[in-house]
Amino acid sequence: MSTTSTSHITTRHPVRVQRHVWIPLDDGTRLAARVWLPADAEGPIPAILEYIPYRKNDGTAPRDVTLHAQFAAAGYASVRVDCRGSGDSGGIMLDEYHPTELSDALEVLDWIEEQDWSDGQVAIIGKSWGGFNGLQIAALQPPQLRCIVTVCSTDDRYADDVHYAGGSLLASEMLPWAATMLAYNARPSDPAVLGDSWRQEWLDRLEGTVPYAEEWLSHQRRDAYWQHGSVCEDYSAIKVPVYAVGGWLDPYRGAVLRLMENLDVPAKAMLGPWAHTYPHQAEPGPAMDFQGECVRWFDHWMAGVDDGIMDEPALRAWIPDPAPVGSDLVERPGRWVSEPSWPAPGVEARALPLNTLGGAPGSAVLRSPLAIGAGGGDFLKFGDVPGQYADQAADDGRSHTFTGPVLAERLEILGTPDVTLRVTSDRPQAQLAVRLCEVAPDGSSKLVTAGFLNLTHRDGHADPRPLEPGRAYEVSVPLFAIGHAFAAGSRIRVSVSASLWPWLWPSPELVALELDTGHGALTLPVRAPRPAEEAALRPYAPARAVPPHSIETESIPGDRKVSHDFETGEQVIVTTPADGTMTDRADGLTRSGKDLNRFRLVEGDPLSAAVECEREEFISRGDWVTRVHTRSRMTADASDFCVVNQLSAFEGAAEAEREIFTRTWSFTVPRDQV
Repeated sequence: MSTTSTSHITTRHPVRVQRHVWIPLDDGTRLAARVWLPADAEGPIPAILEYIPYRKNDGTAPRDVTLHAQFAAAGYASVRVDCRGSGDSGGIMLDEYHPTELSDALEVLDWIEEQDWSDGQVAIIGKSWGGFNGLQIAALQPPQLRCIVTVCSTDDRYADDVHYAGGSLLASEMLPWAATMLAYNARPSDPAVLGDSWRQEWLDRLEGTVPYAEEWLSHQRRDAYWQHGSVCEDYSAIKVPVYAVGGWLDPYRGAVLRLMENLDVPAKAMLGPWAHTYPHQAEPGPAMDFQGECVRWFDHWMAGVDDGIMDEPALRAWIPDPAPVGSDLVERPGRWVSEPSWPAPGVEARALPLNTLGGAPGSAVLRSPLAIGAGGGDFLKFGDVPGQYADQAADDGRSHTFTGPVLAERLEILGTPDVTLRVTSDRPQAQLAVRLCEVAPDGSSKLVTAGFLNLTHRDGHADPRPLEPGRAYEVSVPLFAIGHAFAAGSRIRVSVSASLWPWLWPSPELVALELDTGHGALTLPVRAPRPAEEAALRPYAPARAVPPHSIETESIPGDRKVSHDFETGEQVIVTTPADGTMTDRADGLTRSGKDLNRFRLVEGDPLSAAVECEREEFISRGDWVTRVHTRSRMTADASDFCVVNQLSAFEGAAEAEREIFTRTWSFTVPRDQV
């Protein structure tokens, strides 16, 4: 196999852009699209579709030029469509992956097939939302679809998303994401595209916008709501080839391996060192020529090019080299490895009894402080440094730990670790947070991966049952999939706690969990290096330079601060995700935003937990200025969750600004074993 590192966009075409294109739907709604085309194309060509709600004009525009313009330069029509109710598209966005969203997608594919430039073949690409709905659309088996690329997505909406994990409610994600979507969905369309109707359409959108958190909280079990859109319900429904891509800092990464294991179609997978990003914009790096890899995939399945992509290993994964805590937040040194299939014949499940990791026959009573977890950074990581993991030593010190002997040699793992424990609770509701860490000789503790289990979900997420206080249960806690190398001289540590704030919403009562310290095991997916095989792998080309375009951006870095009031016992974590300003020089459209999250908790009082979110979105061009402002707050007592959302919209600049809309929603939802 050749080891030459080259770009695979070998044919360059001049590109023309149709900036504003309407796609009419059968119900009279119009979806807004932007289309990149090779200007010198002769005859009909295949198309690539990305279908997301993040606004092609002023949301993902900086990213779109790095992706879709490259596909057009390679000879494809590349179509970027705003979902119903987003950007300039008409209608209301009622929820994530709503049945209307999927039926609209089928009409979009019909529309693409009918265009003069189309040969009727379509591939779908998408990250996160677009990766989710790419899988969902594939399961509907539209005749135009030839293959998909799904990035940072999932096959199971309950297991891997921003709502629940292990049956526990994700406090750090559910309300913050609902608050973000409330603000996103309330933004106006562009008057330059819609004309005089823009303002009435904005008012209609504001009137129809709904907060999503109530729906999500109303389904605390894995019921039909979450089964919708979860392709794991029937993998066989997907009939087209799938390229699944993820990163070791992205919580959706386990879906890549599950898709490889369960799909009955040609499939490839890539797992890099990245967070929730496209690999060509990867943070942490190294980034790679993802566009070129996609073009190889599209060429094989739509252009009949024998480019060898299906002769290469089915799975490529990055194994990071050992590095001190905090030294690899921007760039993660390591190497690519490969496996011919998944499950992989070269990966061995190795069980390490906890009594070999410092455990001994007997028991330990776990009364976890509520404020364990501040060192975990963001659950859903986008790669910015403040959101990444910090030293786990402080959180380890407030957990029960099983720490193994010093490793005599390097140990590499690739796959999904698992921890089994025998626990007894003194309350009917409790949860476990298990962290796998690497302890360096200096005592610093690096988070490798983690997993959670709401113990009322010990027998499954569809029918949770209270614990019987005083009864011992043997439970299995699967950890998030990972590729990692433990260094010689370090030690393996399993840290167990009954809380992990702000990732997990606390149980309604303080809990004492008794651990049987002489029972249980850590099972690691151990992979021995294969140097000769790895040396023969085709290197990925480095990330390509972005061609000149009209989009200007100014980034504002994120921040994360933790404070404690030692008199009241309150801990406050304040996060401001990275954001910035985007201006399109071609038409003067500007977008900027401000996000703030507060996570409050008084030690010793699980009912004091509160999440507060504030969002501002500014869209403007010259004298036309709009602002959307939302505030959201979530609390809980012993029986109910309570959420309050406020949405306000403004028109005009500075002193001339006037409020044109405001609404407040307040609702309670009973706690259901959460």
